[in-house]
Amino acid sequence: MIKKVSIGLLILALTTSCVSKKIYNDLETKFTDLKKENRSISDENAELLKAKNQLELDRDGLNKSLSATKAELEKQKADYAAAQNKLKVLQDSYNALEKNSDEALKNNMNKNRELLEQLEAKGKALAAEQARLDKTAKRLDELEAMIAAKEAAMKKLKETLSKALNGFEGKGLTVEQKNGKVYVSMENKLLFNSGSWSVGTEGKKAVVELGKVLGDNPDLSVLIEGHTDDDPYIGSGVITNNWDLSTKRATAIVAILSENSKINKQKLTAAGRGEFSPLASNATPEGKAKNRRIEIILTPRLDEIADMLNSIN
Repeated sequence: MIKKVSIGLLILALTTSCVSKKIYNDLETKFTDLKKENRSISDENAELLKAKNQLELDRDGLNKSLSATKAELEKQKADYAAAQNKLKVLQDSYNALEKNSDEALKNNMNKNRELLEQLEAKGKALAAEQARLDKTAKRLDELEAMIAAKEAAMKKLKETLSKALNGFEGKGLTVEQKNGKVYVSMENKLLFNSGSWSVGTEGKKAVVELGKVLGDNPDLSVLIEGHTDDDPYIGSGVITNNWDLSTKRATAIVAILSENSKINKQKLTAAGRGEFSPLASNATPEGKAKNRRIEIILTPRLDEIADMLNSIN
């Protein structure tokens, strides 16, 4: 919806030579609202990343809790063994007291009976705790297997992308896997002319090849981030600053990807980061070149892992 309204506003602004002040102000207000909505989507993506990190922390906490519970179980087993030894001592005492009075013998039998009842209750408690631990351990194994499968899938995706985009590597395109995600970075020299958000022929080829891989992986969440260096934007028209420019460049990439009917459009998000997430120092021309880029961040589905964590809790 953001993309359609943004393009509509842009076309209206560019094709109308004489626009009244009221219409221009209305367009400018709507464009500002769209930027706010775009930032909201970017914040929501950050929250999803935070949620994913929290899920990993919860998993580590569960592993720690499992270790502590296992240690407690071992202690209870030791107590159980000590109690059994005590029972043996009592049984030996019982044999020695058989010759004593009936009253002493009765008291000793009552104590033995009580001890046996305590041992039986502790044995049942241990069995129940062991069953609970076994169930938790099984779920943790399943969770670890699920996470490992996600990592393997992302590794395979990274290899597939590297192969598909091999012809563009060395031209300002890199593919990297980290933090459970795959990052495709394209420098502006591959995609855009200075100050422009129109994708060039070579850059479009790279984006189309990327789209072919995304079309075969419709469950991936795809975040397209536009980035600039810290040089102020000096162009004219609807673009006023680096925020605007980085956002327009991100939506330009989305527009190309959307031409692929196999791509799940609900999984696409465009965001502008301006100059506020640099890869290198802007003090050198080389650093500025690295910072002028498009980052395409591919994230696997995490709801299955969340469901598994909820079932363990």
